[in-house]
Amino acid sequence: MQEAFLAEMREALISLRAELRSVTDTAESSAQTVELDQQRVGRLSRMDAMQAQAMAQASGRRREETLRGIAAALTDMESGDFGYCRACDEPIQENRLRFDPTVALCIDCASAAEDASGNRDR
Repeated sequence: MQEAFLAEMREALISLRAELRSVTDTAESSAQTVELDQQRVGRLSRMDAMQAQAMAQASGRRREETLRGIAAALTDMESGDFGYCRACDEPIQENRLRFDPTVALCIDCASAAEDASGNRDR
């Protein structure tokens, strides 16, 4: 891969990591346990708070998954493996990496994995 492209991807990954860490620091209070206090919060308000808590926890899990992908991509850059599919070892298209520099599979292998599992894999 071209050195300029790798530098662009490294900068994108580092920037995304910093942004996600910042969001994680501010979002931790949203995922805390909702207290049952009938005097302070009504039943519907508590249900809303529990729904907001569940959404915050799901967002946190997605952020953690993305942070793991960023760490893996940065490690791949160090080893020279960045931009190559983990399944078939073929190069991943640059446009795909620009869209999401954490992808680990080429489009063909990602489609095959999605078809096989019914889930959307990177």
